[in-house]
Amino acid sequence: MMNGFGELGWRMDWWWIIGIMLLIGIIWLVALRINRRNKFSREPGKSVLDILKERYARGEIDKQEFEERKKEIQ
Repeated sequence: MMNGFGELGWRMDWWWIIGIMLLIGIIWLVALRINRRNKFSREPGKSVLDILKERYARGEIDKQEFEERKKEIQ
């Protein structure tokens, strides 16, 4: 029993699935990017120096960079 499309019908079904997967992937990447941007935003109540100290404590920046940035903000 063919619906008149033969194998073309199956190929069209796969394109829908691939299209939906691509759409989900794009939405996921956008959400990831927005989340990353919010991660680095400043929390209310924290000073710039507090954030700098936290980054140094986590090892994101070394002592030299910490001292340079500390001079810039003071």
